[in-house]
Amino acid sequence: MKKWIALGLAIIAAVLLLLLPNEPNKQYFHHQGNIFGTYYNIRYEGSEDYHQLIMQRLKEFDASLSMFNPQSVISHVNSNANLRVDSLFERMYHEAYAVSQLSNGAFDITVAPLVHAWGFGKKNQEPKMKSHEINIDSIKSLVGYDKISLIDHHIVKQDSRITLDASAIAKGYACDVIAELLRENGCENLLVDIGGEVVLQGVNDKARPWRVGISRPTIDAMGVENELQEIIESQQLCMATSGNYLQYYFVDGERRSHTIDPRSGYPVHHSLLSATVVASSGMRADALATACMVLGEQEALKLIQQTEDAACYLIIAAGDSIRISLSDNWNYCSLPL
Repeated sequence: MKKWIALGLAIIAAVLLLLLPNEPNKQYFHHQGNIFGTYYNIRYEGSEDYHQLIMQRLKEFDASLSMFNPQSVISHVNSNANLRVDSLFERMYHEAYAVSQLSNGAFDITVAPLVHAWGFGKKNQEPKMKSHEINIDSIKSLVGYDKISLIDHHIVKQDSRITLDASAIAKGYACDVIAELLRENGCENLLVDIGGEVVLQGVNDKARPWRVGISRPTIDAMGVENELQEIIESQQLCMATSGNYLQYYFVDGERRSHTIDPRSGYPVHHSLLSATVVASSGMRADALATACMVLGEQEALKLIQQTEDAACYLIIAAGDSIRISLSDNWNYCSLPL
């Protein structure tokens, strides 16, 4: 009798196994290439290859926020077309406005007219004028995050000549969007790197926490070289870096950084070389890193330390060397280089 009971239980178990859906074997995928004028490097563990979905989502992102796409939502906003902005744009607008308020205007998506005036616009083809040739007061009248509003899914401007530029927030935001897409498809282990902005979670294909680097800017007579200053290890991270040492030019011996202070209207002149910010999202980290570069070391530390969901790692020029300045809540352990 016991023999028949055991046999019956074995048959039931076998039937149940056949009826249960098979969990597809997961594997790690790696995709890299060029997007938004920079690179992307995406790794994830999934039950299938989602590269086509990723590229489709990045294309939708480009159609919303690219300054280089004349048919994008932000391009239509800048040309004063009467259109309803999409959800990607609205989410960017709300976060940009929040960081503008936090930073007292150091971060501002309406800074575009000043960026162009100083020669750092599309493809850096604007003329490199001398300071006295630029009418800063006139241009500043077209800059200010409080001069635009989002009303009933439409951008309302105080002056039709106001233009928006989301480039200082877009890469971090794009990392968020792709990470969300992967999570929606069941991916728990992922790393999304777009132009140096990073969103990650979980572990890599060796079952170890992901590792990411913080670059060390080295400025000398030969130019700029990038080396790693730190390598950090994490299983949950949204990180962005902004610097003023890569994009610049000289006019009459004056070095001009591409970091423009929206409040003064002038390129910044301070010793802060780069700001790496960790925050609750890639979008927030990206915007805060830009604000830090505008503010300089001491004001940047104040900003981050009064922002609950952020920490920063600042690299400052110190003569022929550099020094590091950390917010009090920076608690990421560095690994040997």
